[in-house]
Amino acid sequence: MDLQRYLTRVYSLATSRKDVDVERIYAEETIPGREGTCEGRLRFWDGSLLEFIETLVVRGFLIVKTDYAYHYQDSNSRIVFRYDNAPHHPEITTFPHHKHMLRAESGREVLVSATPPGLQDVLREIDGYLYPTD
Repeated sequence: MDLQRYLTRVYSLATSRKDVDVERIYAEETIPGREGTCEGRLRFWDGSLLEFIETLVVRGFLIVKTDYAYHYQDSNSRIVFRYDNAPHHPEITTFPHHKHMLRAESGREVLVSATPPGLQDVLREIDGYLYPTD
C-alpha cells in the first residue's frame, strides 16, 4: 500500500461512521511518497472522545509508524485506554509500545504490554465499550 492510499484509508475510517462527530481530521503527506501525518479528534454519541496521531515514514515497501498515540476517554474526561510508543516505560516487554488503561474494579490506571494497533483496531475496541454484547 502506498502512503497516499494509507492516509486516505485512515481519513475514510474516521469520517465514515454515523455515530461519530468528527471534530478534527488531518491526513497529509508531509514529504510526498515518503512521510506523512494523520491525526484526528472523534466525539462519539455517548460523549466519549478519541484523539489520535500517527507519524509515518515509508521504508522500502513498508509504511512505518514512527510515533503514534490513540487516546480514548469517557464523557467525564477519564482515560479508558491509550496506546502509544513514547519511550518512557522500558520495563514493558513490548517497549516502547504499551497501553494505559483504567481498571474498572479499582479505578486506577495500569500499564500493559501492547503491539501497535491501527485506527481500525482502536475503533473496534471502542465499539466493545459503546455496544457491549452481554
